Amino acid sequence: MTKVINNLVMEGQRGKIGNLVFRLMPNGETWVSNNYDFSHRKFSKAQKSHQSRFQQAAAYARAAAKKHSIYAQLARGTVKSPYNWALSDWFHPPVVHQIERTKGHIRIRATDNVMVTRVQVTILDAKGKVIETREATKDKGNWWDCVSGTEGRIVAKAWDLAGNVGRQEE
Repeated sequence: MTKVINNLVMEGQRGKIGNLVFRLMPNGETWVSNNYDFSHRKFSKAQKSHQSRFQQAAAYARAAAKKHSIYAQLARGTVKSPYNWALSDWFHPPVVHQIERTKGHIRIRATDNVMVTRVQVTILDAKGKVIETREATKDKGNWWDCVSGTEGRIVAKAWDLAGNVGRQEE
């Protein structure tokens, strides 16, 4: 791909001329590339699966970029659009990094590339049976807090705007 610089005729162009494709980027730059022909290409099962996932992500991103203002806020001042942020969010689930237990409290540190919207704490007995499930509340930074004095194994789940779930067990 080639970048058009100081060419008044080509700058700001977009579309196709012959075998060349002109792309006008969000920051105003013009990029030129070849028009590739993929009409005879055979895709593997893994490629078809990824294309299907990407279609789902694109459908989410089209709607979410308009619905959730956080994507527009993140895009402001960057080359990325709100759609790009929503698409990225769909592909990146949140991560539960740490679970801390103190007297009567459980703290969970969870992050996401956009934002963690919800954290749920489940306490299991030795056999894996659910004893208690509670919603955690947002604390400072990336920390979430849950009040529970119940003993057992802790499973923490974190959700993002795209509905992805990150999970960690203590």
